[in-house]
Amino acid sequence: MTMTAATTSPLTREFIDADERWSTHNYHPLPVVIAAAEGAWVTDVEGNRYLDFLAGYSALNFGHRHPALVEATTAQLGRVTLTSRAFHHDQFGAFCRELAELTGTEMVLPMNSGAEAVESAIKVARKWAYRVKGVPADAARIVVASSNFHGRTTTIVSFSDDEEARADYGPYTPGFVTVPFGDAEALATAVTDDTAAVLLEPIQGEAGVNVPPSGYFAEVRRICDDRGALFIADEIQSGLARTGKLLALEHEGVRADLTTLGKALGGGILPVSAVVGSHDVLGVLRPGEHGSTFGGNPLACAVGRAVVKLLATGEFQRRSTELGAHLHARLDELVGNGVSEVRGRGLWAGVDIAEGGLTGRQAAQALAANGVLCKETHGSTLRLAPPLVISKDDLDRGIDAVADVVARG
Repeated sequence: MTMTAATTSPLTREFIDADERWSTHNYHPLPVVIAAAEGAWVTDVEGNRYLDFLAGYSALNFGHRHPALVEATTAQLGRVTLTSRAFHHDQFGAFCRELAELTGTEMVLPMNSGAEAVESAIKVARKWAYRVKGVPADAARIVVASSNFHGRTTTIVSFSDDEEARADYGPYTPGFVTVPFGDAEALATAVTDDTAAVLLEPIQGEAGVNVPPSGYFAEVRRICDDRGALFIADEIQSGLARTGKLLALEHEGVRADLTTLGKALGGGILPVSAVVGSHDVLGVLRPGEHGSTFGGNPLACAVGRAVVKLLATGEFQRRSTELGAHLHARLDELVGNGVSEVRGRGLWAGVDIAEGGLTGRQAAQALAANGVLCKETHGSTLRLAPPLVISKDDLDRGIDAVADVVARG
């Protein structure tokens, strides 16, 4: 089959109408109803095929239904799926050890969603501040960046400056200080003796794939060390080979005290997240102080172990580096031809559509009509994150479609 235009035929409309009638309207999807997928391609209920240029916001780094991940999932489904942490199971310790060894850390706290990993890191940082650093009770502060996106729980949206995500959810959780992303001087001023941690995304995905100035994270590390604060890196979107390294911070030669992982850790099959770090920090948790019924369940651990095995080969880091260089070289050629700026690293790019052109939503709709799926962010930016399994020919096919859409404006 070849790519064909998106349609809202009676069959497609039937599915969309059911969504609209019975589900909460907290998303605004493109009018495509996906029924099957494999690799970098998805197929809708009409039989039309689309190239996936979003990859589930990095949750599908290994593409749809990667054979090794499907095999691991199927095998575990035939054994045991859930025990709760009231008991041990035979996948848990191995998953934690293998993930710690892959990331060069000492301890793993498995959770489910990315937001849960961030919430867990916040709790650990505060407990560490009181028990280890000696911050007075309820005085701990966490410094975050403007334009951040770490999830959608009540605490996390409390320190968001995206009013669409934040409005009408107050009263908000206190204890957070916001500074401009990439501004080391502002960060140094904000970090005090009562600062438990600095929480940052190495690259801000939701904000438009914003990459900070070179050397910024070396300064972040120095500031945290000077003031005895933890550095928490949110690698949920940027990590696990998306940028050409296992973790995006590796590009800066910097290590965090705690790192949150998610999305791709579940292989696009189920939610798997984790906080990884040192014994000295994660070791502040004691039985009964934090938990999750599904966190670290046997099925999640089996899938996570298969993901770790894929990442340990370095294949996906290499693919992201090589194909990412090609992606950015071609996108840079579009600047001045319907595009005002391109940002990103590896197989991840934020493409700003030039003023007077299409809105991001219009461009995403036009791309869908040409058989390429991606999503807009912040009005006029297209966020491109194809699966790392994509072929060079398919990558070019998607870039050609982007070039055509933004040029026609």
